[in-house]
Parts: sequence; structure tokens; C-alpha cells
Amino acid sequence: MTIKPGEIAIVGAAESTRIGTVPDMSQIMLHADAALNAMADAGLKPSDIDGFACVGPMMPQQLVHYLGITPKWVDGTGVGGCSFMLHVRHAAAAIHAGYCSTVLITHGESGKSRINATPRPPEPQSLQGQFEMPFGPMGPPTLFPIPVLRYMKTYNVTHEHLAQVAVVQREWAAKNPRAAFRDPITIEDVLNSRMIAYPFRLLQCCLVTDGGGALILTSADRAKDFPQKPVYILGSGESAEATMVSQMQDFTSSRAFRVAGPEAFRMAGIKHGDVDHLMIYDAFAHLPLYGLEDLGFVERGAAKDFIWEGHTRPGGKLPLNTNGGGLSYTHTGMYGMFALQESVRQVRGIAPAQVPGVEISVCHGVGGMFSASGTVVLSNQRP
Repeated sequence: MTIKPGEIAIVGAAESTRIGTVPDMSQIMLHADAALNAMADAGLKPSDIDGFACVGPMMPQQLVHYLGITPKWVDGTGVGGCSFMLHVRHAAAAIHAGYCSTVLITHGESGKSRINATPRPPEPQSLQGQFEMPFGPMGPPTLFPIPVLRYMKTYNVTHEHLAQVAVVQREWAAKNPRAAFRDPITIEDVLNSRMIAYPFRLLQCCLVTDGGGALILTSADRAKDFPQKPVYILGSGESAEATMVSQMQDFTSSRAFRVAGPEAFRMAGIKHGDVDHLMIYDAFAHLPLYGLEDLGFVERGAAKDFIWEGHTRPGGKLPLNTNGGGLSYTHTGMYGMFALQESVRQVRGIAPAQVPGVEISVCHGVGGMFSASGTVVLSNQRP
């Protein structure tokens, strides 16, 4: 039951009307706002939707009731911030199998304002609670530095190299009116910002914002019936590793990345040289470095120089995180939906910082401090 490249298409895509600080909208309202915007983009109404996916804390049954949708297929897969990449992959399989015809995937998160947001209390019975928290680390800012320090030592990555990631992504954000931070920054600005957890300083850590997004998928054969130019799904991949950072197979590489990325490339039948645009989930400044290497765009240890030499900045040969990323655009807590939205915009040719001639975009996500990964290859050309 192999899905052919381009068999499924994204025909609707939109973010919530407002992102950043939205103190007057709850999480379910952010989901609904994005969903209605995506349906308007596709020229659909709730009764046209027969498949639905979202990730907790909102449950699919809450959203379908709220939106007036009667689904024949639902997916509540939750593996952290890359859950949406997996939703796209699963929805494509469901449409291919005939379980449903039109799938809506939504995201809404009051990450900053915390309106009706579910608190995230410590879980002492979890693996992390038993074997990591007693030693002090809790949450991304204190867990991510564990592998990063080994990576920096192994590949001679300097603090300046890490800072350059944030500097380049701010250059992209400056071109995006909806980006939270648009003012230019220098390496010195990054290194002089407040220390959060060594080696990460404030400007190397993701934003905390409110917002949402939604996608609508259907078969490519139906795509001509929709008002927007279809975005074809060429390939996808997913994987998972340990939920504990301390139990990663290799601190200098993500096994989940090394499975999800190559699988998406294999399914799409593409080579790295075919890729015009790249999104790599950047909760912290090191993730683009890991992504470039684990997806095979550069050799081990070469990502720092690739970014330093300007290949990912505006005008570079591999435009990366062109919305400004989680460091400068927005980051509600689960950023994968926003990375997908930017890939769709670039492939459609409507992004604020549009890269000329984009045909193929790769969108790669991480979930739960390297514990999961999802990759999606999108194109405006159907093979």
C-alpha cells in the first residue's frame, strides 16, 4: 500500500489571525481560528471535512465537537513539537487507504498567555522523573545542553558558531512582518544576552508565544477543485528515540533524525541537490546544526562552517528557516506546525521572505528533546 509521491496534496493552509501575545483567546479558540482560516483558504466548510488530527492537551473529540465536524478518521498522535509532521504523514496514508477524503490538522497553543492551558507538573513516576530530574535538569533549557556540550567539544563548535545561527535567522525574520523579533542582531549581541543554561544564552533560546495553525489535505486528483495551487506531498518519515536525553545513542547526532529524514528522501525519490528550501525546527540554536548533518546536507562537523559561511542566509544556496524560526518568528511550545506553514508558503510562492524558484521544500521537526522526529517533503510539482 505504498503512497506515490504527489498522490496527496495540501489544499488549505493558514495560521491563526494573530500570533505572539493573544491574551483574549483560549487554546481551543486558537485551534478554531486557524481551522476556519484554513477552511476559507481551501473554500471548504466544516461539513466537508471527514478526517481530523491534533495533538494534546486538546483532544480530537473536543475540537471536532467545537468545530461541528463529523470525522470518519481521527488522529491524536502526540510526540512533542513534530507531531504535526507525523499527522501529515498519517493523514496521507489514511486518504490513500480510503478511510477519509479530506483531513484537517489543527494546532492552537497559549504558550505565553497560558489561557486555559494545562500546566506541566513534574512527573516523578516517569523515566525522566526517576533518572534525570534527581540530578537537576528539568525541561528543555536544562536538558538540551547535555548533548550540545559534547557536540561542541567533538566538532570544535565555538560559542560564536552557535550565536551565528541566531544572527542569520534574525536576518530572515527582518523580512517577515509577523515575526516577533525583527531588529538585526550581531554575534556580540547574542553572546552578551542573559545566560539561561550554559551554553545557551537568551537569544539562542526559542520564543514563548501564543498562536495556531491548520492544514487541509486531500487526494491530488481532487486538488484542481480548490482555489489555491496545491502543494504535493512527495515523501515523509518519522521515528523516535529515548525520552531521556541522557539515553541518546549518540550525543552528537539524533538517531530519530537519521531515520525520519532519509526515509522521507527515499519516499520522495529526491537528492539533497534537489532541495530548494529547508525548514529545521529550531527550539534552540543547535538544532539546525544537528539537522543539516543528520539529514545529510553536510558532513559530520561541517554544519557550523556551512552556516558561518552564509549558505543558509538570504541569498545563500540553501535558504533555511526563512520565517525567522522559533528563535525569532514564533514558538508556542510545539513549533512544527509553523515550520510546515512556512514550507507551504515558500512552495506556493507567497512567503513574506520568498525564495525565488522554490519547487521542493523539506520540513524537518524534533519532538521532546530529541525523542522524536518527523520529516515532510513538499513540492509545487506533481511527479
